[in-house]
Amino acid sequence: MYIRMDVLCRRMSHALDVIEREILGVSEHHSMRIAALCAALGRKLGFSDNALSALTTCALFHDNALTEYILSEKPNDDQQRNVRVHCELGERNVKCLPFKEDVSGFVLYHHEKSNGTGPFGKKEGDYPFEAALISMVDMLDVARPFHRLSAAELPDLRRRVAGMAGNAAPREAVDALLEALNEEMLLSLQDERIENTIAEAVPVWNVADDDPAIIGIASVIARIIDYKSVFTRKHTVQIANRTWVMSGRYGFDEVTKTKLYLAAALHDIGKTATPTEILEKPGQLTREEFQVIKQHVHDTYDWLHDIPGLEDICRWASSHHEKLDGNGYPFGKKADEQDFNSRLLACLDIYQAVREERPYHPARTHDEAMEILSQVAKKGQIDGEIVEDIGAAMNCYTNKDIPAPSVATDI
Repeated sequence: MYIRMDVLCRRMSHALDVIEREILGVSEHHSMRIAALCAALGRKLGFSDNALSALTTCALFHDNALTEYILSEKPNDDQQRNVRVHCELGERNVKCLPFKEDVSGFVLYHHEKSNGTGPFGKKEGDYPFEAALISMVDMLDVARPFHRLSAAELPDLRRRVAGMAGNAAPREAVDALLEALNEEMLLSLQDERIENTIAEAVPVWNVADDDPAIIGIASVIARIIDYKSVFTRKHTVQIANRTWVMSGRYGFDEVTKTKLYLAAALHDIGKTATPTEILEKPGQLTREEFQVIKQHVHDTYDWLHDIPGLEDICRWASSHHEKLDGNGYPFGKKADEQDFNSRLLACLDIYQAVREERPYHPARTHDEAMEILSQVAKKGQIDGEIVEDIGAAMNCYTNKDIPAPSVATDI
């Protein structure tokens, strides 16, 4: 079986854009526009399908570590250093993706300029041409987003692009962009068309569901989701790692272990659309705010259910707030509608959530967390046998985080 990695990457890029729009005010679909333009340039320049996949995916993820950097690295007044660190973290993440081409430097140097005035001081020829393509269109879209430009503004845009040659971008890149820039290209970058534009422009990219690289992919996804809020920096990562431990305890085969790990990494992808002010509210939520919170699971389902190869993963991920008595959400599934892996993720989600510090409760010990899980199980809402297994398996991790599977660190 295969997973459509190109579709999954587009959904993750959308999640990134949602987060950046809320935190930084970045315009919607920024990364998708960069990827669409890079795809058009790659085709103009005769890139192979593998090279085109590598370029467009790196374009989709060029800012993948920006929120992680903002929340964890504490930006200072040294803007060049700030940009370098965000690029370095982003490069670390894309190295986990199973490309068929070498993408070294594509994200690391996506802010460089031909004249050497970028954050790393690289001049044209000292960094990958693909990074120069991403940098060029990124600079243009940040200055004035393409989807806001009309056909009447094309002549001025073309003059700006031409002026970048040899200064901000290589002449070959500029010439390719000038050739691609027309009214149809601008229309294809509009919000209502951009997803179709990307789907048509990016080659199909399948990854086998038993590929060890999926563990690395899941780790990247988990980091992106977790850095939505300062209170969830370890939530998804630790649920995924705990899922791996439990999968080993149950003797699952490697494919099931890998798929469960990815499901755990994706279970809160819908939460990227939840306003941070609600996620971090210190007091009790209003009824309306709780409805907003509940929507994140439906969003997870909506974003994953039509990705080929993710059928089981979507079911497990979007069932983590279901209850065996039918009083969970978003679908109100009862016990006979929830398979074992869905039940396992539901239990682990509660365990990890109550272990963490949140605005409305302090961090809790393993024993305190198990007491809470046991009470929920006694109410008939979660699987009591799984709760007992979690208690035994997690007992040796009472005061420390669970490390990522070794396969993830080996990639």
